Amino acid sequence: MGIGKVLLTLLVVFVVAMVALGGCVVGGYNKAVRLDEEVKNRWAQVENQLQRRYELIPNLVETVKGVAAQEKDIFLGIAKAREAYFASERKGVNEKAKAASEFEGEYRSALSRLLVLQERYPELRSNESFLKLQDSLEGTENRLSVERQRFNEGVRELNTFTRTVLGRLYSGLAGVEKAEYFDAPESAQTAPKVSFTKEG
Repeated sequence: MGIGKVLLTLLVVFVVAMVALGGCVVGGYNKAVRLDEEVKNRWAQVENQLQRRYELIPNLVETVKGVAAQEKDIFLGIAKAREAYFASERKGVNEKAKAASEFEGEYRSALSRLLVLQERYPELRSNESFLKLQDSLEGTENRLSVERQRFNEGVRELNTFTRTVLGRLYSGLAGVEKAEYFDAPESAQTAPKVSFTKEG
């Protein structure tokens, strides 16, 4: 076998290896981008439900205010939680998820206190507007719980990829960073109780 054939064989092997390596890099880069976009898409679904939640709350508050106007601290707590959410509007997904997690407990605490008012103000239980809002809010909380779980699954998949040796390299090339989970505090692990029937 001549030197020319050996060099040609080595050149072919080198080119094939470079093409295979390039394919791996492109594939890894594309996976990092795809996982990052999936997290953003899932966060958008969480935001849809957060937005719906915070659109329902002023109506609920106004309905209750007519009956329990002196409960100002509850209304202020809910208003503060709502403002905190919208204050994070211009941030990225990680900042929004962190901000949402931080005031989730405060929101749930205020909402729970608002809903407990039916014990002190029984006329709320017969208020049609209040009952419709309560049903809408309960449905929204359930959908939000599902979307939060899907978002966190996407975050887990992305973060697992970015922690692998090659995944870290591909993520760095694509400018993809580890994502933040949307974690609710322990006090907010369950949806607020929105039942207006007397327990007895």
